[in-house]
Amino acid sequence: MSTDSTIKEYQNAAGGWGSVKAVATILIQEHVALHGSAILSHQNKPDGFACVSCSWAKPADPHLFEFCENGAKATAWEITSKHIDPAFFAQHTLTELESWSGLELESSGRLTAPMRWDPATDRYVETTWEHAFADIAKELLAIEPDEAVFYASGRASLETSYLYQLLARLYGTNNLPDSSNMCHESTSVALPKTIGSPVGTVTLADFEHTDCMFFFGHNTGTNAPRMLHQLQDARKRGAQIITFNPIRERGLVSFANPQSPLEMLTPAETRISTQYHQVRIGGDAAAVAGLCKLLIEWDDAAQRDGAPRVLDAAFIAEHTAGFEEFAAAMRATTWAEIEARSQLTRDALTAAATEYARAKSVMVLYGMGITQHRNGVHNVQMLSNLLLLRGNIGRPGSGICPIRGHSNVQGQRTVGITEKPELAPLDTLKKLYDFEPPRHKGMSTVEACKGVLDGKVKAFIGLGGNFQVAIPDHHVMDAAWRSLRLTVQIATKLNRSHLLHGEVAYLLPCLGRIEIDQQAEGEQWVSVEDSTACVHGSHGYADPASDMLLSEPAIVAGIAKALLPHNPHVDWDAWVADYATIRDAIERTYPDQFADFNRRFCEPGGFHRPIPAAERKWKTPNGKANFVMPDTLDEDADMPSSGPDVLRLMTTRGDSQFNTTVYSLDDRFRGVHGTRNVLLMHRDDMTRLDLAEGDEVCASTDSKDDVTREVDGMRVHAFDIPAGCVMGYYPECNRLIPLSHHAKDSLVPASKSIPVRLRKSGKSQQISAA
Repeated sequence: MSTDSTIKEYQNAAGGWGSVKAVATILIQEHVALHGSAILSHQNKPDGFACVSCSWAKPADPHLFEFCENGAKATAWEITSKHIDPAFFAQHTLTELESWSGLELESSGRLTAPMRWDPATDRYVETTWEHAFADIAKELLAIEPDEAVFYASGRASLETSYLYQLLARLYGTNNLPDSSNMCHESTSVALPKTIGSPVGTVTLADFEHTDCMFFFGHNTGTNAPRMLHQLQDARKRGAQIITFNPIRERGLVSFANPQSPLEMLTPAETRISTQYHQVRIGGDAAAVAGLCKLLIEWDDAAQRDGAPRVLDAAFIAEHTAGFEEFAAAMRATTWAEIEARSQLTRDALTAAATEYARAKSVMVLYGMGITQHRNGVHNVQMLSNLLLLRGNIGRPGSGICPIRGHSNVQGQRTVGITEKPELAPLDTLKKLYDFEPPRHKGMSTVEACKGVLDGKVKAFIGLGGNFQVAIPDHHVMDAAWRSLRLTVQIATKLNRSHLLHGEVAYLLPCLGRIEIDQQAEGEQWVSVEDSTACVHGSHGYADPASDMLLSEPAIVAGIAKALLPHNPHVDWDAWVADYATIRDAIERTYPDQFADFNRRFCEPGGFHRPIPAAERKWKTPNGKANFVMPDTLDEDADMPSSGPDVLRLMTTRGDSQFNTTVYSLDDRFRGVHGTRNVLLMHRDDMTRLDLAEGDEVCASTDSKDDVTREVDGMRVHAFDIPAGCVMGYYPECNRLIPLSHHAKDSLVPASKSIPVRLRKSGKSQQISAA
């Protein structure tokens, strides 16, 4: 830990001068102060580029500055003037670079030339694109298609994603895991069973009509800050915002709008949450059960007394199935169980349920604090149950809203990036391209990791991302990557995944979304889908970091042309020359979703894909929206052990971070500066475990297998978090997550509830606590 590390409680609102200072700092740090400011003026604008970080919706009528602090950091990070050229790799072996932190690797700058690993020198050396494509093809042809994994991060455009999934299937595999396997796959499994849609039903327009919003397990101020504008507007017209989260995150407490002169020049700020309930980690399902129990019992009393119904009986009768069984289960659930599992009182839940019952239209918004649990699928279904009780799906101002992370993680699934063959239009692809697509299930992220461990996977192609750092069981997986025959990484910046290479390894630099993409038919646009299923155009403004860079579509096409036999129905060159022809192909493949694609995607505000559930059309087997019975009210009921010395650890991102990319060691909203090696816990737990402020501890996973999972050198700090809970940073704590500790049905790593024990390291020193 740095000697100047400090922890100091942050009491200001999210936004405000703190955000302005952070944006200025990152622009100066990346040496793009003037250039970056000009580029930012086009961010999330109809004629500009879509942010490369979060996937929050982009309005048709944007603000003057339609970017948030973290979005500005992501842009500065990508358009940096710092470059990594072949001379950099000539100076550093990969073994040496493995000792660098992720921050040091990524802050070194943009990759500029295609590279291959040279085993004789343990260095990346420059190669040609032609040689790279030919050698990659040779290696892939030497193995069975199902021995290769085609991973996609969430930032690739719809155009690239469509070509990528077609490449994999023409090759002969459905091994198409993606970053959604690590976050909202629980949503994609849960919602089709309840409302017949794998995505949410809320649009930006619903924020203008809602009376009440319920937030569960999401840090909006850090992970989707532009949403704070919608929340502020809703609060000013009197909408209630009720939050359930173990930590009081600043963005959901109060917000000072950096674009408001009044709020910047005065102490003015907007209180965001009207109620804030610090639920125990793993206790959200119990809290929701308490809300449902109250609403059902109030409705029972209303019927007995002849009073107006509390539940929407007409909606339930016409549109749903399974209500009676669900209601009986909620009536039978005891308050002792609800309070014990949620660590919330009946009075607190009554206050929240009262606002829900009073509101005409309610939205439920949630993040990975819901999905990344052993029972993450059931957690999502409990939220759906809550909404169905009062008909809060399919009318203005209501609905369910999973808040996705990466900028196009939802969209790439829409155009075929999926390991599940039943979710891909295989018959249409067969007809369009005259081939027989593979029909068997592919590997998800967790399954791909298991395949690497047991030797079933021999090649890994990564379309962006930092896969080996994002996954669980780091120390177990690291060695296994060395046994792969081939690794290919398509990237803009250097990260640790690029250093954990196979016997044959290529690092292929691509254009970033912010950069001008000049192809044979002119400058190209791409498209992305946001969290509200709205599709937007994106057009680069920055000059490319190097004239050696290829676009993502060009790289995918280059591999395909070298790998696949000629197919007269697939013209890779034409697609790369003009991305409009890719959009035509997407429209032919998904005519109901992408009608008139090329005309509509650049309109201000984009266009919404049709979501039947938003129109109360339930694409479920029984044609109804379904109440789903929970197996348990504990999100992690099968944790391997419990006891006074076992804590529930949740991993989380910091303020200066997006996914595995860390922009600095500061997390100002939580008051942590100069370090990420901290564990935040309740003061009573520290006293009970004989820990003092700043003690250095080793955290170990309490698991039943024979693998030792530890993270040493962590400093403990008293924090406002429920007793029995502890918070640490992602991905530093990922080595504590067993690969087997994942959500049932969806296989999402259960990184929001890890059973850990803490012991003193024997080297304790005091951290500066201001």
